[in-house]
Amino acid sequence: RALEIGCEVVLMAKAVDGVYTADPKKDASATMFDHITHREVLERGLEVADTTAFSLCMDNNMPIVVFNLLTEGNIARAVRGERIGTLVSTPASTV
Repeated sequence: RALEIGCEVVLMAKAVDGVYTADPKKDASATMFDHITHREVLERGLEVADTTAFSLCMDNNMPIVVFNLLTEGNIARAVRGERIGTLVSTPASTV
């Protein structure tokens, strides 16, 4: 839907701070990414969201900010464009 209405970014509010190497509730050694590409999320099999949605965002260069919904003020921070959570994006093509 974000692509249809011309959004610049998808804000994905979750119960964790961002995208991790593994489920942080199950794996205490999981580390959070500040930035990761759509392709890396898909290749690593990270269960952030539906793989079809991630592929669609990747194909259309739609960035996704994954952040913690339960942290007070985070929605406002995300809307203001502050750096919170994890930015998922696809690098610009150099070709």
